[in-house]
Amino acid sequence: MDFQKMKSIIEGLLFLAGDEGLTVKQLAEVLDQRSEVIVDALKDMKKSFKKAGRGLQIISIAGGYQLATLPEHAPYFEKLAYSPSRSSLSQAALETLSIIAYRQPITRIEIEEIRGVKSERAIHTLVNKDLIEEVGRAEAIGRPILYGTTKAFLDYFGLGSLVDLPEMDQFENTENLEEETQLLFQKLEEQQQLTFEDVDK
Repeated sequence: MDFQKMKSIIEGLLFLAGDEGLTVKQLAEVLDQRSEVIVDALKDMKKSFKKAGRGLQIISIAGGYQLATLPEHAPYFEKLAYSPSRSSLSQAALETLSIIAYRQPITRIEIEEIRGVKSERAIHTLVNKDLIEEVGRAEAIGRPILYGTTKAFLDYFGLGSLVDLPEMDQFENTENLEEETQLLFQKLEEQQQLTFEDVDK
C-alpha cells in the first residue's frame, strides 16, 4: 500500500474512533500492515500535522492513538460551546436523550445498541448541557458508567418527575428512531408550553 494513502486511511480511522482511539495493533490489523510500519506512519503524521500548522494533533493515551484539538485553541472551543446559536441539540443528541429518558439507568454500550451508531459525542454534549449525568456503575465487566437524566432535564421540559413523560406507546408505531424522537420532543415542547401558560394564568 502507498505510504501516503495509508496515512490518509489512518487519519480517517482515528477520526471515526473518536475519544476511544485505536492501538497500533488495531490499526495494523485493519490495514494489514506490520506494527513497525504503522508506528512509522503515526510518527510521520505527527510531524506533518505540526509542520503544516493543523488544528488537530495525534496524541498517544494509554497505549492508543487518537485525534485531538490543540490545547491553545481551547478558549475558542469554549466560546463555541456556549454560543446562543449552539443551544439547540443535534439529532444524535436528541435520540440519545430520548433513549436515556425512557431506559435509565443505561450504559453507553446499551444506548449504542439501540441507536446502531457510536454515541460518545452525543453523551458528552448532554452531560455538558447538564441534561444527563452519571448515576452509578453497572454490575458488568469493566463496570461501565450508568447514565440518567438530571433535574435540569425535568425543569427544561416542565416535568414534575419522570412519571410525567409522554407514554412510550404513543411512539412505538413509528418505523425509525428519528421520527420517534421528533414526535417525543414535539410532545415535550407542547407539554412545556402548557406549563408556561398555566404559570402565566
